[in-house]
Amino acid sequence: MSKTTRTWWGQTFLTALEQFTDSGRLSRGRSYANGRKVQHFEINSEQVTAQVRGSVNPYYGVYEEPLYTTTLEFQPISRAKWTAAIALMATKVSTLSQLLIGEIPDNIEASFAPLGISLLPHQKGDFSSHCTCPDWSNPCKHVAGLYYLVAAELDRDPIKLFELRGLSREDLHAELSKTPLGTALSAELAAEPKPIEPAESLYTRPQLISAEIFAQTATVKTLKTFWQGATPLPTEVEDPQPSQVSAILIKKQGDFPAFWDRDNSFIEAMEEFYTRVRTKNSDILS
Repeated sequence: MSKTTRTWWGQTFLTALEQFTDSGRLSRGRSYANGRKVQHFEINSEQVTAQVRGSVNPYYGVYEEPLYTTTLEFQPISRAKWTAAIALMATKVSTLSQLLIGEIPDNIEASFAPLGISLLPHQKGDFSSHCTCPDWSNPCKHVAGLYYLVAAELDRDPIKLFELRGLSREDLHAELSKTPLGTALSAELAAEPKPIEPAESLYTRPQLISAEIFAQTATVKTLKTFWQGATPLPTEVEDPQPSQVSAILIKKQGDFPAFWDRDNSFIEAMEEFYTRVRTKNSDILS
């Protein structure tokens, strides 16, 4: 499998192409994608169209660089199955959190498998391709080049995969936000962080006041009040309510935040780190 993408969904997306195309056309397709042979491409709902420059070949009578029209069409998922898949995705906090911040969790297909479908294309029937070039093979090298560019685009914006399968970004977020967990998580994600206020000094500076001002402003009249306070403490303390979304600060960063320059997922790395901490110190935490 090609290693031209950095995300697992990009690699899985390419698998559907690579199992139906020979290595020679795949190699030419990668060179087309990397060599800017694709002049223009756009994703419009379930269809991707592009203008791809061909090669000059006097042997076949081609003396001017041709321009081919290449298209990819993806099989849309029905509205009824989308409703059922969203209901399954809404039962998992980790799935919801990653989708709402624009990532695709690695267990996403678990919400589609009971319905007999998949989000990522796995077989030839999940997409069709066409090119105006004279190559008898389909997918040809121009289709392969376009497919690699779409995979790179999904690396940057994986929610476009939902659009390719017939569900718009707005509808996805709206349906996820309607669920109980989605409502709580959306409120957390929409909360504005408090601005950072710069401190005047690294250490607290003492404030000098005169005895007269202190006598006028002091609320402590006796030693008993000083040590015990003017108002007695409550005899019962309410237990803090656990957050409805665990590790929200980490999940809000996504798989590849700006400060994360490694190829593996930031969320997965943090999950593994905390699992090791709990395992190593289980005798202390228990």
